[in-house]
Amino acid sequence: MRLAYVFTDHMVLQRGKQIAVWGETDEENVRAKITEDGGNELCIARAATSDGKFCVCLPPMEAGGPYELTVSDGREKIKFSDVMIGEVWLAGGQSNMELELSNSAEGEEELSKIEGENVRYYYVPKEPWENDELKKKEEESTWERPDAEASKKWSAVAFHFAKNVSRKLGVTVGIIGCNWGGTSASCWISRHKQLESQKTDSYVREYDEIVEHQDMDEYLREREHYLAYQAEFDKNVSNYYATHENPTWDEALELFGENLYPGPVGPYNEHRPAGLYEVLLKKVCPYSLRGFLYYQGEEDDRKPDTYYELLRALIEQWREDWEDDSLPFLIVQLPGFANVGEKDFKNWPLIRDAQMRAYETVKNTGIAITIECGEYGNIHPTKKETVGKRLALQALCHVYHQIGEGEAAGPMYDSCYVAGNCLMIKIKNCPGGLIERNNVGGFEIAGADKVYRRANYQMMGDGLISVSSPAVSAPKYARYLWCNYQEVGIFGRNGIPLAPFRTSRGDGSKASFDEEK
Repeated sequence: MRLAYVFTDHMVLQRGKQIAVWGETDEENVRAKITEDGGNELCIARAATSDGKFCVCLPPMEAGGPYELTVSDGREKIKFSDVMIGEVWLAGGQSNMELELSNSAEGEEELSKIEGENVRYYYVPKEPWENDELKKKEEESTWERPDAEASKKWSAVAFHFAKNVSRKLGVTVGIIGCNWGGTSASCWISRHKQLESQKTDSYVREYDEIVEHQDMDEYLREREHYLAYQAEFDKNVSNYYATHENPTWDEALELFGENLYPGPVGPYNEHRPAGLYEVLLKKVCPYSLRGFLYYQGEEDDRKPDTYYELLRALIEQWREDWEDDSLPFLIVQLPGFANVGEKDFKNWPLIRDAQMRAYETVKNTGIAITIECGEYGNIHPTKKETVGKRLALQALCHVYHQIGEGEAAGPMYDSCYVAGNCLMIKIKNCPGGLIERNNVGGFEIAGADKVYRRANYQMMGDGLISVSSPAVSAPKYARYLWCNYQEVGIFGRNGIPLAPFRTSRGDGSKASFDEEK
């Protein structure tokens, strides 16, 4: 008998829901039970096998522990100890979700006192395809308790989320880390799902065109060369950024050569569409969860116009796989970012807009506004505590109903109307009004020609902002922080910044921007 690798000692099981326990056996029936240390049975369930596979669903339990989980097929018995019943969240995305606690700005302090936190972590083993190394990693994988050494590699964002939720609810919070740096959302969605729509199928079609007539031997040689070259390149660039006072990406390329990331396209590349969905995500499905945390979008800035459909497909896919279309899905809206000296292509605003649109249109979602959390010239900002806290606020408001919207949400665009040569913008989620921390602007307006001009603004109280420009006599459209990176100056009284916005998605803002105006 073999259980899914996610079942180990120290695991956290979801309270208040049926607990799925699955695996493989040659026997006909399987029994699972949860007991107290003294042997008192708290719950028990049985299931028949089908084609050598089984899934036992234990009845819902209240938070508690430590307990023992025992699974038996009549011939073999497997026992897990130190099992907690609490809250379980899956932390998905790319490198900013992946960024480890030890590499975060707050990491050293957090690790020095982490043993007192009621948080546990399981990192889904990472290999780009099914191979012997992956099997070895899966066999060695385990749920981890908070420890100054073991917790170094935990997701910093997910840890801060879990810490805040655990403290507020008084229960153990378990995180399943399932993320990979530099990956598109298309890596985490099935081929079938992506091919359902012409707005999401381009990743699959482009990949198929490349590999259709691919010479496998040549591909493997290219891959081996890439792995050796990129390892040296990454080492040199990392050292350069750590030792130079004003590093730039252009200078790094001049010093160390071309960046070949993400390597040759093919079946062993982690960036292939649906690859990590099959190799990582499916390995922990249907582990009973409260919901998903998702910090991703940077890699899809090449196709920002279709990101809304891609993100929506991902949410649908994960909920379908867990057979629960109400599972909460909490999104991190991308912060500001631009490389030094890089032209502002205004692609990140479109990603942020797609994330906000998903929050507005897909049920049971939340959004953490983090626009001020970015770092100029660094796509991996190291201060992750604020991001994790804001995700926790979303969960505590929308999922656990412990706090109100006024504490959890940042100011957001609501509506607008024309008053003479001004556009009056109404902001919601700002009880007590807005706060200006510095006068950095960020507003632009346009008339029917859709040509945006930098605008003056005036705070009118009660969440109302007047925006105008001498160059626009008849304003029709407005937008705020519609750029890859800029300082942020307007916040709600709860400390959360006004979310970037545009007043109309039909404003033509991507194509019509005039940098000199």
